[in-house]
Amino acid sequence: MKIIDISRETFTAPNYDDDPQPKYKWFRKIGKSSEYNLSVFGMTPHSGTHIDAPLHYFENGESIDKCPLEKCYGSCTVVSITGILTGEDMDKLLPYCKKRLLIHGKGKASLELSAARVLTDNGIVLVGIDAVSISFREQEEEVHKELLSKGTLILENLNLDGVQDGNYILSALPLKLGGMEASPVRAVLLGK
Repeated sequence: MKIIDISRETFTAPNYDDDPQPKYKWFRKIGKSSEYNLSVFGMTPHSGTHIDAPLHYFENGESIDKCPLEKCYGSCTVVSITGILTGEDMDKLLPYCKKRLLIHGKGKASLELSAARVLTDNGIVLVGIDAVSISFREQEEEVHKELLSKGTLILENLNLDGVQDGNYILSALPLKLGGMEASPVRAVLLGK
């Protein structure tokens, strides 16, 4: 079985607008005063490839540690499509898709609110994209709220370069960050 890494490298991945850039430093280095290396890093939970939980947009929303892991692992479909995706686009696409959908848009795809509604109406449990955000700025809040309010997790900032369209097994398990609104993930596809 082939494992395809679809995560971005955390420290060099594109960052959302003015979010702080992830950083690290060495706390200890092998040498005169230490027999081992130990680093310290800081970042938002939205750095690199990550999953948004309902708490990201809802004051009393479910935090990432409470999200069902079953949504983050299982059959998925990768599709290549660019531009602003509408509900009509999703209606045409979904009959061929699994309940986890990954959109390969070379960083140039985004969901319109009507697309998000079709996804939630059809029981999609996770939607992922290779852009920094799932939607364009004018509808970003509405799209996030539509998906997250209906229990659809959002996987953002994927690296789908070289991934062929088709069905795979997705594993994108979040860290157990109690009370947090998102988590970085090491997302992989399992294929033939």
